[in-house]
Amino acid sequence: MELLIKKYVLELNHTFKISRESRDNQDSLVVCLSLNGKTGYGEATSNPYYNITVESMRAEILEIESEIQAITTIDPERFHSFLVDKGLSYFAQCALDLAAHDLYGKLKEKPLYELWGTSNSHYPITNYTIGIDTIDKMVEKMLEKPWPIYKIKLGTDYDLEIIKSLRQHTDAIFRIDANNAWSVDQTLRLAPLLKSLNVEFLEQPLHADNIEGYKALKGKCVLPIIADESCIVEQDVIKCAGLFDGINIKLTKCGGLTPALRMIKQAKSLKLKVMVGCMTESTVGISAIAQLTPQLDFVDMDGAMLLKNDIATGIEIQEGGILKFPTIGGSGVRLLK
Repeated sequence: MELLIKKYVLELNHTFKISRESRDNQDSLVVCLSLNGKTGYGEATSNPYYNITVESMRAEILEIESEIQAITTIDPERFHSFLVDKGLSYFAQCALDLAAHDLYGKLKEKPLYELWGTSNSHYPITNYTIGIDTIDKMVEKMLEKPWPIYKIKLGTDYDLEIIKSLRQHTDAIFRIDANNAWSVDQTLRLAPLLKSLNVEFLEQPLHADNIEGYKALKGKCVLPIIADESCIVEQDVIKCAGLFDGINIKLTKCGGLTPALRMIKQAKSLKLKVMVGCMTESTVGISAIAQLTPQLDFVDMDGAMLLKNDIATGIEIQEGGILKFPTIGGSGVRLLK
């Protein structure tokens, strides 16, 4: 197996701001795994909230470079178990796991969704994210990208005013992500007002550690609540049952497609709605998410849509959210540079 690691700085179309951070670009690590004339690509982005940098991921991977190079066949599940045994961070696991799945599918000459026994004839439409800004700027961002579903980042002193102002310009569905910024009382007060403004659900309104707060919301909040920071890894899924209506799985946080597939299955067995979200990845990471869409209730895979310049081809998200799946196997990724 040949291993190549690349670093990219992904420049964003607009400053991306949420309740706890703001940025104009996103550092990204892309892993290339080659075997028998085929190359698979995987990606993981840096994240200061989780103390992950491209340099830290690169260092982890290079420590096991010789062992990766000694591999002569690829089985994504066994490969992921090897990564876990080596103690790699979830983000580094993700980059390698996505590359392994892409490579595996390319060697089999079939897309991953087909190898998983699903069909791409039905899938949820991705939302398009509007980060926190002045109200005028948020309206401008929304009008710049007409879309059927928007995820609105909140966590300001004027959250309700933002939604009321945006609603004046579109009939699209709104999803709200407060990124841990609200209190129980604030959530219960805002939820009925937001529901009347065609908000579909709330994502992680309270801090992830506020278990008692989520217990207080259960059965009282008029909008469904989706766990994000409260559902990071596989062990968290069972903890969300009874507190949340659904979970948002991030491939970078959980360690890639291999654990995400298990999380989806477990969540469905617990009657939880399932969403997969992104971390402003390029088309490398987004194409991996796209392979999961036939299994999902909701999806947030607009990362590459937020970039000035993409670094790869793969899944194409067309007008209105229609997906054009790649014709090559795996996740269908090809690097542009």
